[in-house]
Amino acid sequence: MGDQITTAQLDDQFGKSVKPILQQFCYRCHANGKHKGDVALDQYPTLAAVQSDHRTWGTVADVLGQHLMPPDDKPQPTPEQSHLIVEWINVTMEHCDCTGPRDPGHVTIHRLNRNEYNNTVRDLLGVDFRPADDFPIDDTGYGFDNIADVLTMSPLLAEKYLDAAEQVLGKAIVTEDPTKLKKIRYNTDLMNATNGNAGGDLNVEGEVYGFHDFPVDATYEFHISASQDPFGDEPAKMTLRLDKKVLKTFDVTNRRGTHGEYIFRTKVNSGHRRISAAYINNAVNNTDPDPKKRGDRNLHVNVIEIDGPYDAPSAPPLPESHRRIFYVMPSKNVSEAQAARQIISRFASQAFRRPVNADELDGLTALFDKARAEGETFESAVKVSLEAAMVSPHFLYRVELDPPEQLKSVAVARNSPPHAVSDYELATRLSYFLWSSMPDQELLNLAARNELHEPAILEHQVNRMLDDAKSQAFVENFVGQWLELRNLDDATRDRRRYPGFGRDLRSAMKQEVQLFFANMISQDRSVLELIDSNYTFLNERLAKLYGITTVKGAEFRKVDLSECGEAGKERGGVLEMAGILTVTGMPTRTSPVRRGKFVLDQILGTPPPPQPADVPALSNRPRDVSSGSVRQRFERHRADPNCSVCHLRMDPIGFALENYDAIGAWRTKDNGFKIDTAGKLPDGTAINSADDVKKVLLARKDLFTRNLVTKTLTYALGRGVEYYDACTVRDVAKQTAEHDYRFREMVIALVESDAFLKRRAFVEPKPEQNIKNDKETNSSADGK
Repeated sequence: MGDQITTAQLDDQFGKSVKPILQQFCYRCHANGKHKGDVALDQYPTLAAVQSDHRTWGTVADVLGQHLMPPDDKPQPTPEQSHLIVEWINVTMEHCDCTGPRDPGHVTIHRLNRNEYNNTVRDLLGVDFRPADDFPIDDTGYGFDNIADVLTMSPLLAEKYLDAAEQVLGKAIVTEDPTKLKKIRYNTDLMNATNGNAGGDLNVEGEVYGFHDFPVDATYEFHISASQDPFGDEPAKMTLRLDKKVLKTFDVTNRRGTHGEYIFRTKVNSGHRRISAAYINNAVNNTDPDPKKRGDRNLHVNVIEIDGPYDAPSAPPLPESHRRIFYVMPSKNVSEAQAARQIISRFASQAFRRPVNADELDGLTALFDKARAEGETFESAVKVSLEAAMVSPHFLYRVELDPPEQLKSVAVARNSPPHAVSDYELATRLSYFLWSSMPDQELLNLAARNELHEPAILEHQVNRMLDDAKSQAFVENFVGQWLELRNLDDATRDRRRYPGFGRDLRSAMKQEVQLFFANMISQDRSVLELIDSNYTFLNERLAKLYGITTVKGAEFRKVDLSECGEAGKERGGVLEMAGILTVTGMPTRTSPVRRGKFVLDQILGTPPPPQPADVPALSNRPRDVSSGSVRQRFERHRADPNCSVCHLRMDPIGFALENYDAIGAWRTKDNGFKIDTAGKLPDGTAINSADDVKKVLLARKDLFTRNLVTKTLTYALGRGVEYYDACTVRDVAKQTAEHDYRFREMVIALVESDAFLKRRAFVEPKPEQNIKNDKETNSSADGK
């Protein structure tokens, strides 16, 4: 069809040539209310609609090109007709008209996710505290948990924000003398309990627990009010625990209704500590023939009181977090109101990531005035205002404003040209992209001078930020989701088959991938090394799994694979790393389908359609498992023509990786059967080994690069990449390739694109089901 074909020509070909063939041969099963295989081709009336769904139309090209559809008992298109459609689809999927102005798209108001909230609190206050770990899990879309459209707000989360603001500011600010003696009582009805117990009534072995802030290193006295239901030859035993360490074991002799007081004094280091009272010797007999010998021993904990500190040293110096906030104090030359206003103004401007306006500042200082009038200390009254700032939408959300003149009506907004985001908004986009946190002072200073949009300054800032230790957040959050490494935390394996698989090995697997990616960033290496490389990062535990004997000790180090003999030849690139091979496996076996799907989806960006709901999983019954290797069993499974369409794309890739078991160790046999890795891709390319997979990917390096750009752009913007982003993706991928595929060039090109620097005021409503949720898009191979 030619490289210079226009959008109008493709649209014309669709209407005059492609669509009539589809109507003749495909619509009887895939249109007019029928949607076999969840495919309805009449839902794509225009070229733009076709370009917006690469997955479906890529599958259409595959099945027509392989003559898998229409079914043999249905009328067939001529070879010329099939070729015309396949060629049109291939050209259409690659085509974008980039001659006109770019549409940067629209990002909705963007709530901070849990990681962003924790990191922002750390950088705003300078406290080592992660309150968002207790927040509800964030929803995901397009493979990431920072997508604005799915980051909703619930009443529970709103309560968590209120509690978190109070807690973190309580750690950051000293509002009273920490050495002052206090008695704090915890009613166990309001505390947590384990093993199904309710509050302090422990009817089975378990504990009632909570958390207490010990202000200084000193002696503290614990008072526990408790009683028992007696049974057996000993009283109920209760242990007092601090951070799960046993401090004291008590014999509780008081019967229920006459609570005794059990006291223990000890030295405790300052900090947010877990305290608990545990019941450790449950006894019950409800079946003895003699009713007098029946009984049930229980422990009842009523109150836990903590008194102290005793013997405390003089008040410690104020923490850096306190001094950072209270950078000015009332004095002879500065009134209390002036000092409070300056403190609140600076804090709110940092929290909102742009200068606080006069109305906002007046509202916050009014809270200070009210608290002061009610008798709060100066520090406590300021804390009230800062808490309000931390539950403001301008802190909890990343807000980008459109010009007022574009918001007069929907029609005006729809026809308004894209506009540049402000320098403050750009600083925020940059920092949450690369750091998952708020802008630092250097970015805010550049924004204040309106200099951040200047290309040379922007490029310098990208490099500075990637050199900063905070860029580790990008490695953990982007790579952890793109390559599905987060799934390692919950990965399990059959202990009999994989006895060495545990927490330490999982941690080592994750570290290898993260260190490899971090090295690519710091050294500005080629992104193609993700496909194949001659080095990796190992410690002794992971090297042992790989059969590499030259690495000793728990410390990770860079390893030249060319110096590791045959075992070194079996590694290189992320697909041969144990972490990736594990997350694409199953508890008892490998999964060629998951591995093949992972390559198609995460590496190439050409995912297969979702698995039909009625396809059964591969049987794990002992009789079936012993009947052949995983491949042999899959060959029988995919003989079903309803399955073969997608498996033709996935399986050859997955089978080529079968020399790696379910935790990534090398093997030559599966269940006693010799492993067969030979296969052929739908285009006829032979693929017989993991090396062949890498060769195929490198031959399609431009497709891989475009997919990596797409994933990175999705993560950077916090929205899905749409058809109008095709020119941006193409340009960034092209610039990356022209600079030896270096990672930083990709990031700089992305940050300098209109999609990152600008925004559109109006967005057409999008059906909720079009937002790709991880749980939906990752389910297609769960049973395989």
